[in-house]
Amino acid sequence: MTIFLATLLTSGIFVGCSQEASSGSTAENTASDEKYEIVVTHIVDENHTWHKAALKFEEIVEANSDGRIDVVVYPNSSLGTELDALQAMLTNTGIDITFTAESMQTYAEELGLIGMPYAITSNEHLMAVLDGEVGDEIENIMIDTGFRSLGYFVRGPRNVTANEPINTPDDLQGFIIRTPQSPMTVAAFEAMGAKPTPMAFGEVFTSLQNNVIDGQENPLAMIKSGAFFEVQDYIIETEHLRSWVYIAMGEQKFQSLPEDLKQVVLDAGAEAQAYEHELFLVEENSLRDEMIANGMEFVEVDQSLFAEKAIAGVEEILTENQQALYEKIKAANPAN
Repeated sequence: MTIFLATLLTSGIFVGCSQEASSGSTAENTASDEKYEIVVTHIVDENHTWHKAALKFEEIVEANSDGRIDVVVYPNSSLGTELDALQAMLTNTGIDITFTAESMQTYAEELGLIGMPYAITSNEHLMAVLDGEVGDEIENIMIDTGFRSLGYFVRGPRNVTANEPINTPDDLQGFIIRTPQSPMTVAAFEAMGAKPTPMAFGEVFTSLQNNVIDGQENPLAMIKSGAFFEVQDYIIETEHLRSWVYIAMGEQKFQSLPEDLKQVVLDAGAEAQAYEHELFLVEENSLRDEMIANGMEFVEVDQSLFAEKAIAGVEEILTENQQALYEKIKAANPAN
């Protein structure tokens, strides 16, 4: 009887272990077979380097996830404005990735420093910020806010476009200029005498065409993407902002992925960044000639005149946290 009971008990243990192992294996297989979708949206057209990088991201993620992630890309603000995308990413409701910068200040004031005029003075200074301690601090603020950086795209310097030459800040008096939803950009142009009017990028062309606004400000790549050369005659070389955009993903969505797929997404972000930068460098060398060929005229100005007024105007509105980050950005300049 003792031997029989021992045998029965042992058999039960093995059966139980076998069932648990089988159950665990099934759960593991179910997890590994689960499918995910990542929705990417942005504000530029299909010819822009950002969109090409988004397609590269899609290609890499789908290949390296063995089909477990399906990436869908929506260009041309087709899912709404940049601010719409950010809100959806924070609430994990239908949009997972967008390309963004100072617009994130709606959720963390320090992130507005990405749009601080004349804060960064050269490409070397920009890279020192992005790849140094300041860049790490900004990315940590993003995570705390609900956004995960997968990489960044460097932008060309921003210039003003107009239908009349602008040579000094005095020529901006009463000039109605479209700006992004950035308090710093607004404050800078108000200090220069202009009348800034924030609006979504997708509304700018029609507003210029209908004379609702007199001009706008953007890098050359965005002037091309928006076809502003069709409704503007001059590019005023203020170069008032050297900045970047992040490949930003909603932190909730990122954390919902298994660890192996998180790494797939991070690696794809890094590859998309490198891919876009190569495209950016090639295009940046040809954009000036392209704008001239499209009938635009470049106006060289004394940038120090614009910088003096813009910086003074923005410094008046900086919060304590913003001022602290601003000092770190200035201190990161290799030229200092």
